[in-house]
Amino acid sequence: MKVLASYSIKGGVGKTTASVNLAYEAAASGARVLLWDLDPQGAATFFLRAKAKMKGGVDGLIARRGELAAHVRSTEFTAINVVPADFSMRHLDVHLDDVKHPLRRLAQLLEPLAEDYDVAFLDCPPSISLASESVFGASDALLVPTIPTPLSMRALEQLSTFLESWLDPPLLLPFVSMLDRRKKLQRDSVEELLRRWPNALRTTIPNSSIVERMSTERAPIGAFAPRSAAGIAFTDLWREIAVAIWS
Repeated sequence: MKVLASYSIKGGVGKTTASVNLAYEAAASGARVLLWDLDPQGAATFFLRAKAKMKGGVDGLIARRGELAAHVRSTEFTAINVVPADFSMRHLDVHLDDVKHPLRRLAQLLEPLAEDYDVAFLDCPPSISLASESVFGASDALLVPTIPTPLSMRALEQLSTFLESWLDPPLLLPFVSMLDRRKKLQRDSVEELLRRWPNALRTTIPNSSIVERMSTERAPIGAFAPRSAAGIAFTDLWREIAVAIWS
Protein backbone atom coordinates (compact mmCIF):
# COMPACT_ATOMS: atom_id res chain seq x y z
CA MET A 1 0.00 0.00 0.00
CA LYS A 2 1.30 3.42 -0.97
CA VAL A 3 0.59 6.23 1.50
CA LEU A 4 0.13 9.69 -0.01
CA ALA A 5 -0.41 12.77 2.14
CA SER A 6 -2.14 15.83 0.75
CA TYR A 7 -0.15 18.34 2.75
CA SER A 8 0.94 21.96 2.92
CA ILE A 9 2.09 24.25 5.69
CA LYS A 10 -0.24 26.86 4.19
CA GLY A 11 -4.02 26.70 4.43
CA GLY A 12 -6.51 27.31 1.65
CA VAL A 13 -4.44 25.78 -1.14
CA GLY A 14 -6.76 22.88 -2.05
CA LYS A 15 -5.48 19.97 0.06
CA THR A 16 -8.90 18.46 0.72
CA THR A 17 -10.06 19.08 -2.83
CA ALA A 18 -6.98 17.20 -4.03
CA SER A 19 -7.28 14.28 -1.62
CA VAL A 20 -10.97 13.66 -2.35
CA ASN A 21 -10.67 13.97 -6.11
CA LEU A 22 -7.47 11.95 -6.33
CA ALA A 23 -9.02 9.24 -4.15
CA TYR A 24 -11.93 9.10 -6.62
CA GLU A 25 -9.62 8.96 -9.64
CA ALA A 26 -7.47 6.26 -8.03
CA ALA A 27 -10.58 4.17 -7.34
CA ALA A 28 -11.81 4.74 -10.90
CA SER A 29 -8.50 3.38 -12.17
CA GLY A 30 -9.05 0.14 -10.23
CA ALA A 31 -7.21 0.84 -6.97
CA ARG A 32 -8.59 -0.02 -3.54
CA VAL A 33 -8.56 3.31 -1.73
CA LEU A 34 -8.57 4.46 1.88
CA LEU A 35 -8.90 8.16 2.72
CA TRP A 36 -7.95 9.10 6.29
CA ASP A 37 -9.29 12.52 7.27
CA LEU A 38 -6.84 14.05 9.75
CA ASP A 39 -8.34 17.54 9.69
CA PRO A 40 -10.70 18.37 12.60
CA GLN A 41 -12.84 20.41 10.19
CA GLY A 42 -13.72 17.10 8.51
CA ALA A 43 -14.24 18.49 5.02
CA ALA A 44 -13.17 15.26 3.31
CA THR A 45 -15.55 13.36 5.59
CA PHE A 46 -18.32 15.75 4.52
CA PHE A 47 -17.57 15.44 0.80
CA LEU A 48 -17.66 11.63 1.01
CA ARG A 49 -20.94 11.71 2.96
CA ALA A 50 -19.55 9.89 5.98
CA LYS A 51 -20.65 10.50 9.54
CA ALA A 52 -18.19 12.77 11.37
CA LYS A 53 -17.83 10.54 14.41
CA MET A 54 -14.91 8.55 15.82
CA LYS A 55 -15.88 6.18 18.61
CA GLY A 56 -13.58 6.98 21.51
CA GLY A 57 -12.21 10.01 19.66
CA VAL A 58 -8.60 10.56 18.75
CA ASP A 59 -7.47 9.64 22.28
CA GLY A 60 -8.66 6.05 21.87
CA LEU A 61 -7.22 5.81 18.36
CA ILE A 62 -3.72 7.04 19.19
CA ALA A 63 -3.49 5.06 22.45
CA ARG A 64 -1.28 1.96 22.46
CA ARG A 65 -4.17 -0.43 21.82
CA GLY A 66 -5.92 1.79 19.29
CA GLU A 67 -6.70 0.27 15.87
CA LEU A 68 -7.48 2.12 12.67
CA ALA A 69 -9.61 -0.69 11.23
CA ALA A 70 -12.35 -0.09 13.81
CA HIS A 71 -12.90 3.41 12.40
CA VAL A 72 -12.96 2.59 8.68
CA ARG A 73 -16.29 3.36 7.01
CA SER A 74 -17.58 2.57 3.55
CA THR A 75 -18.79 5.38 1.28
CA GLU A 76 -21.25 5.72 -1.58
CA PHE A 77 -18.28 5.79 -3.96
CA THR A 78 -17.12 2.36 -5.10
CA ALA A 79 -13.75 1.22 -3.77
CA ILE A 80 -13.30 4.25 -1.47
CA ASN A 81 -13.36 3.77 2.29
CA VAL A 82 -12.84 6.60 4.74
CA VAL A 83 -11.60 7.08 8.28
CA PRO A 84 -13.74 10.07 9.27
CA ALA A 85 -12.61 13.03 11.32
CA ASP A 86 -14.45 14.67 14.16
CA PHE A 87 -13.55 17.66 16.29
CA SER A 88 -11.47 15.52 18.66
CA MET A 89 -8.77 15.52 15.95
CA ARG A 90 -7.80 19.00 17.12
CA HIS A 91 -6.00 17.23 19.99
CA LEU A 92 -3.94 14.93 17.76
CA ASP A 93 -0.65 16.59 18.68
CA VAL A 94 -1.37 16.29 22.41
CA HIS A 95 -2.09 12.56 22.23
CA LEU A 96 0.88 11.84 19.96
CA ASP A 97 3.09 13.50 22.54
CA ASP A 98 1.91 10.93 25.10
CA VAL A 99 2.93 7.80 23.15
CA LYS A 100 6.28 6.19 22.49
CA HIS A 101 7.75 6.85 19.06
CA PRO A 102 5.15 9.47 18.06
CA LEU A 103 6.73 9.94 14.63
CA ARG A 104 5.94 6.30 13.87
CA ARG A 105 2.43 6.15 15.37
CA LEU A 106 0.43 6.94 12.23
CA ALA A 107 2.51 4.44 10.25
CA GLN A 108 1.86 1.80 12.94
CA LEU A 109 -1.88 2.37 12.64
CA LEU A 110 -1.79 2.05 8.85
CA GLU A 111 0.42 -1.05 8.67
CA PRO A 112 -2.30 -3.64 9.55
CA LEU A 113 -4.36 -2.37 6.58
CA ALA A 114 -1.55 -2.63 4.04
CA GLU A 115 -2.96 -5.76 2.39
CA ASP A 116 -6.50 -4.35 2.16
CA TYR A 117 -5.72 -1.24 0.10
CA ASP A 118 -3.52 -0.22 -2.80
CA VAL A 119 -3.29 3.43 -1.78
CA ALA A 120 -4.12 5.49 1.29
CA PHE A 121 -4.61 9.25 1.12
CA LEU A 122 -4.05 11.34 4.25
CA ASP A 123 -5.94 14.63 4.20
CA CYS A 124 -3.90 16.88 6.49
CA PRO A 125 -4.60 20.17 8.25
CA PRO A 126 -2.24 23.09 7.54
CA SER A 127 0.54 23.12 10.12
CA ILE A 128 4.08 22.10 10.89
CA SER A 129 3.79 20.12 14.09
CA LEU A 130 4.32 16.76 15.74
CA ALA A 131 1.30 15.47 13.84
CA SER A 132 2.86 16.69 10.59
CA GLU A 133 6.07 14.84 11.38
CA SER A 134 4.11 11.67 12.08
CA VAL A 135 2.47 12.13 8.68
CA PHE A 136 5.93 12.44 7.11
CA GLY A 137 7.00 9.23 8.86
CA ALA A 138 3.99 7.36 7.47
CA SER A 139 4.01 8.67 3.90
CA ASP A 140 5.69 7.50 0.73
CA ALA A 141 5.01 10.89 -0.87
CA LEU A 142 3.69 14.32 0.01
CA LEU A 143 1.31 15.78 -2.56
CA VAL A 144 1.68 19.53 -2.08
CA PRO A 145 -0.97 21.74 -3.72
CA THR A 146 0.70 25.06 -4.42
CA ILE A 147 -1.18 28.18 -5.44
CA PRO A 148 0.97 30.11 -7.93
CA THR A 149 1.56 33.05 -5.59
CA PRO A 150 4.66 34.12 -3.62
CA LEU A 151 3.30 33.10 -0.20
CA SER A 152 2.34 29.63 -1.33
CA MET A 153 5.69 29.19 -3.06
CA ARG A 154 7.37 30.33 0.17
CA ALA A 155 5.48 27.64 2.13
CA LEU A 156 6.72 25.01 -0.33
CA GLU A 157 10.28 26.27 0.14
CA GLN A 158 9.89 26.03 3.94
CA LEU A 159 8.64 22.46 3.68
CA SER A 160 11.45 21.46 1.33
CA THR A 161 14.04 22.95 3.70
CA PHE A 162 12.50 21.20 6.71
CA LEU A 163 12.60 17.81 4.99
CA GLU A 164 16.31 18.18 4.26
CA SER A 165 16.98 17.20 7.89
CA TRP A 166 15.15 13.87 7.55
CA LEU A 167 17.19 10.71 7.00
CA ASP A 168 14.51 9.10 4.84
CA PRO A 169 12.09 11.84 3.77
CA PRO A 170 8.97 11.14 1.73
CA LEU A 171 9.03 12.02 -1.94
CA LEU A 172 7.99 15.64 -2.41
CA LEU A 173 5.48 16.03 -5.27
CA PRO A 174 4.28 19.64 -5.52
CA PHE A 175 1.72 20.65 -8.10
CA VAL A 176 -0.01 23.87 -9.07
CA SER A 177 -3.50 24.38 -7.67
CA MET A 178 -6.16 27.03 -8.40
CA LEU A 179 -4.40 28.30 -11.51
CA ASP A 180 -5.79 31.29 -13.38
CA ARG A 181 -3.92 31.35 -16.68
CA ARG A 182 -5.13 34.87 -17.43
CA LYS A 183 -2.68 36.20 -14.82
CA LYS A 184 0.94 36.55 -15.89
CA LEU A 185 2.21 36.34 -12.30
CA GLN A 186 0.58 32.94 -11.94
CA ARG A 187 1.90 31.68 -15.28
CA ASP A 188 5.39 32.81 -14.28
CA SER A 189 5.02 31.02 -10.91
CA VAL A 190 4.20 27.77 -12.69
CA GLU A 191 7.42 28.03 -14.68
CA GLU A 192 9.37 28.80 -11.49
CA LEU A 193 7.94 25.79 -9.66
CA LEU A 194 8.80 23.42 -12.50
CA ARG A 195 12.30 24.87 -12.71
CA ARG A 196 13.11 24.75 -8.98
CA TRP A 197 11.55 21.40 -8.04
CA PRO A 198 12.54 18.57 -10.43
CA ASN A 199 9.85 16.27 -9.00
CA ALA A 200 7.07 18.81 -9.49
CA LEU A 201 4.04 17.39 -11.26
CA ARG A 202 3.31 19.05 -14.57
CA THR A 203 -0.48 18.77 -14.44
CA THR A 204 -2.13 21.94 -13.15
CA ILE A 205 -5.54 22.27 -11.47
CA PRO A 206 -7.56 25.24 -12.73
CA ASN A 207 -9.37 27.77 -10.58
CA SER A 208 -12.90 26.67 -11.42
CA SER A 209 -16.45 27.09 -10.16
CA ILE A 210 -16.85 23.33 -10.59
CA VAL A 211 -14.58 22.85 -7.58
CA GLU A 212 -16.91 25.00 -5.49
CA ARG A 213 -19.82 22.73 -6.45
CA MET A 214 -18.24 19.88 -4.49
CA SER A 215 -19.77 21.39 -1.34
CA THR A 216 -23.31 21.29 -2.69
CA GLU A 217 -22.97 17.99 -4.55
CA ARG A 218 -21.06 16.39 -1.65
CA ALA A 219 -19.09 14.41 -4.19
CA PRO A 220 -15.79 14.35 -6.07
CA ILE A 221 -15.80 16.22 -9.37
CA GLY A 222 -15.46 12.99 -11.32
CA ALA A 223 -18.85 11.87 -9.98
CA PHE A 224 -20.81 14.85 -11.32
CA ALA A 225 -18.66 16.69 -13.90
CA PRO A 226 -16.02 14.29 -15.21
CA ARG A 227 -15.59 16.13 -18.54
CA SER A 228 -15.11 19.55 -16.98
CA ALA A 229 -11.66 21.11 -17.15
CA ALA A 230 -11.12 20.42 -13.44
CA GLY A 231 -12.39 16.84 -13.75
CA ILE A 232 -10.02 16.11 -16.62
CA ALA A 233 -7.15 17.77 -14.74
CA PHE A 234 -7.60 15.51 -11.69
CA THR A 235 -7.74 12.44 -13.94
CA ASP A 236 -4.47 13.50 -15.56
CA LEU A 237 -2.92 14.39 -12.21
CA TRP A 238 -3.67 10.95 -10.77
CA ARG A 239 -2.12 9.27 -13.82
CA GLU A 240 1.02 11.35 -13.36
CA ILE A 241 1.18 10.56 -9.64
CA ALA A 242 0.70 6.83 -10.27
CA VAL A 243 3.70 6.82 -12.61
CA ALA A 244 5.79 8.72 -10.04
CA ILE A 245 5.05 6.37 -7.13
CA TRP A 246 4.94 3.01 -8.89
CA SER A 247 7.67 3.43 -11.50
